[in-house]
Amino acid sequence: MCGRFTQHLSWEELQRLADLIGQPRNLQPRYNVAPTTMIEVIRPTPAGHELVQMRWGFAPSWWKKPLRELPATFNARAETVAEKPMFRSAFASRRCIIPASGFYEWTGAKGAKTPHYFTAPDGAPLAFAGLCESCRDIESDAKIESATIIVGPANGWMRRFHDRMPVILDWRDANAWMSGEDPGALLRAPPEEALQEWIVSPRVNRSGDADDDPTLIAPSVTASDLIDRLGALSGEANHPSSKVVTP
Repeated sequence: MCGRFTQHLSWEELQRLADLIGQPRNLQPRYNVAPTTMIEVIRPTPAGHELVQMRWGFAPSWWKKPLRELPATFNARAETVAEKPMFRSAFASRRCIIPASGFYEWTGAKGAKTPHYFTAPDGAPLAFAGLCESCRDIESDAKIESATIIVGPANGWMRRFHDRMPVILDWRDANAWMSGEDPGALLRAPPEEALQEWIVSPRVNRSGDADDDPTLIAPSVTASDLIDRLGALSGEANHPSSKVVTP
């Protein structure tokens, strides 16, 4: 799954990667994006790709109850997204990309979980495969634009941390994903070297405004953590993304 991620991106880099249309704008950096908050989404239009804000938590067009009664729809499973009633219409015609700087995952026992941060080795934006939809909020009568991140089985490198991960697209496949005729072919795990990771502060477990700043993604590794991690990675020293990052 993907339950928290980051978006500290610039219009200029997204325009270069996705050929955006529209007026450039300053994008608010986000270091602890939680479900039901607003996120930046790239979607296709007849004129080109536009960057818009949407609710992270998919609400189908036919939803006639309060949004708070939606099930957890911030992720959609790659294995069932084409057939599941909640998502199948959007999968057929409303695919999007959710740009991300990185995402979080946790390891360890319940009550003592360790947060890890995952990002591209070169720091470039990631392109999460997503779906988007419009609906009418029954309580406010406002139009709601919403999106979900598609997740699938983890690649071999990621399975050390979790058995699921976001579907991360190559930016060169952006057009094929959003407007192509065979999107299912792109719902696959990324290459083994696609990510790097490091341990971060447990502050990321909270999601208030006071816990959304750049220090959340700073490496946070104790001496004992470092020893344990060096041992765990000893057999993977040559893997380009298997590296220990220290403060």
